Amino acid sequence: MRVILVTGKGGVGKTTVSAATALRSADLGKRTLVMSTDPAHSLADAFQVDLGDQPSPVVDNLHAQQIDAQQRLEESWGAVRDHLTDIFDWSGLKGIEAEELTVFPGMDELFSLASVRDHVRSGEYDAIIVDCAPTAETLRLLSLPEVMSWYMEKMFPVGRRMAKVVRPVLSRVSSMPMADDEVFAAVARFYERLDGIREILSDPDTTTARLVMNPEKMVISEARRTFTYLGLFGYTVDSAIVNRVLPERVTDPYFRRWREIQQGHLETVREGFSGVDVSTLRLFDEEMVGIDRLRVVGEELFGERDPTERFATARPFRVEDVEGDEGDVALVVSVPFAEAAEVDVLRHDDELFITVGPYRRSMMLPDSLKRREVLKAKLAGGELRVVFGIAHGNRP
Repeated sequence: MRVILVTGKGGVGKTTVSAATALRSADLGKRTLVMSTDPAHSLADAFQVDLGDQPSPVVDNLHAQQIDAQQRLEESWGAVRDHLTDIFDWSGLKGIEAEELTVFPGMDELFSLASVRDHVRSGEYDAIIVDCAPTAETLRLLSLPEVMSWYMEKMFPVGRRMAKVVRPVLSRVSSMPMADDEVFAAVARFYERLDGIREILSDPDTTTARLVMNPEKMVISEARRTFTYLGLFGYTVDSAIVNRVLPERVTDPYFRRWREIQQGHLETVREGFSGVDVSTLRLFDEEMVGIDRLRVVGEELFGERDPTERFATARPFRVEDVEGDEGDVALVVSVPFAEAAEVDVLRHDDELFITVGPYRRSMMLPDSLKRREVLKAKLAGGELRVVFGIAHGNRP
């Protein structure tokens, strides 16, 4: 079983890549499902077929599905949302503002991703390609089941019992809405829906993410930031795909400067996504929609390769606490065969530059490390440990 998450900034062509990947997989005889969890669905437009909330056949071995995120949200969160709305209403915040505050950013896609778990467990497919929404927020939210597990195991049963005792007493002295059994049951269903998603999606033997971008500075910066957060939360990225690269046969002088700019951006991608398969797709001279054109995209993108292969398996880095130094954390980067004399570490604003011999790698720092200073760096056992924390001179 393989699960491939395809994500990227809006408009970069991730739906086209998702559809072409799935079609290529199906043509190789794999039972394949491609599903869109993006609220702004365009998968049906890519295939030029009608798609709904349930998997529909497209060609032999291929089904496609456009998840109704609102329906999934209603099923899992409706009762909790209504309770929170009542509380906001009781506190004086009414109307659409209160309703908006009861649903957190990314929750709709998070519930859509619960369908991935259901399909994996069904055993009906060999490969599942997920056309994700253009944000890393959902993938950050996938740590929620892990955070909630302690609450669900320790506090949730106690809170449910206490609510039954307190509700009759509180109702006599206050009009504040109290959670009833339906709300607690909804929270339990919410946790059950999320349970197992992270386990599946963070297993590199099952799931990898692929980042789609255009050769443009802002788009590449966004993709690098997403790459950092995926790694930080334990998700493996096995491919970076640069779409709409000017083909070699375009020789018009008008495009010469564009080609030079794109080549510089491609070098940035190769540097920033070191250890990850980097592929390019040319800028086509027509809209690549429909089965025949999507097959062309798949052939150019993958060649003779199986699109469901894991193109890279190593995690680019990990972040861990430093023993004995409260608040300090270490960014650990794999640099096998490197010698201390050829390693250099430099931080500039939100980027960390690591040079090993003639090769340089740049990493966008997550928010948790931006607030800290680089205290030291040490190479040992093929790993470079860069320690971040409060400067020792400023410690109490």
